[in-house]
Amino acid sequence: MPMSTQPAPAASPLAGAPVLQVAGLTCAIGGAVIVDDVSFDVARGEFVAVIGPNGAGKTSLFNLLSGLLPATGGTVRLDGTDVTGASPSARARRGMGRTFQASSVFAGLTVRENVRLAAQAKLGGSLRPWQRVRDRDAAHDVAARSLERVGLARRGEGLAGALSHGDKRKLELAILLATDPAIVLLDEPMAGVSIEDVAGLTEVIAGVHREEGKTVLMVEHHMDVLLGLADRVAVMHHGRLLALDTPARVTSDPAVQQAYLGEEL
Repeated sequence: MPMSTQPAPAASPLAGAPVLQVAGLTCAIGGAVIVDDVSFDVARGEFVAVIGPNGAGKTSLFNLLSGLLPATGGTVRLDGTDVTGASPSARARRGMGRTFQASSVFAGLTVRENVRLAAQAKLGGSLRPWQRVRDRDAAHDVAARSLERVGLARRGEGLAGALSHGDKRKLELAILLATDPAIVLLDEPMAGVSIEDVAGLTEVIAGVHREEGKTVLMVEHHMDVLLGLADRVAVMHHGRLLALDTPARVTSDPAVQQAYLGEEL
């Protein structure tokens, strides 16, 4: 299978109209093509792992999907609506959530306040973290449920900056859940997380997918984590989609193994 050949994406194992449709997505910067004619669909409730060697275009693909990077070709459709030219905030309002490789929380606010701000933005309330919150405030209730979901309910009154790196990753997931996204893009959520925290964070992500019913696309270098979570695996190589299939088929694909310098996956 030639490296330059765009594969026919494997059919999603889940029925129904796709929540995400990507067709011919391309980004060229200064003459260099960093994402090249990528096409795939993601079904509602599906978990798609995105893997590839360093520099393969994984984060660039996420930046295109979330609107941080402008496409020079192709389209992105979210729930049937073309969002190719939409801003990141417009895509977020339509249900696309995103985390980044570097942890990003308000360190000087409490854990609960971080999540409540996200809930307020979703619910349309004023963003005033310094005000005392009523016990039954709607945003407060959403924050409480989100923190419970990721296992941080007992840490709500502590400062976010005092959390371990692994717990900050969980907080980021709680912030996403508070906005009730239709699809979640997780860019290396295990980056910088201690080995002791990987299992707990994996369990939280699995719960977000299975119990919350979220559609998840996840870039990660912990292959054992990804292969245990994913319905399908997308392999990026030199900006192109090299393979998209079940974990078993992808890991046994000779072209995929060659892309990983001959290492068995």
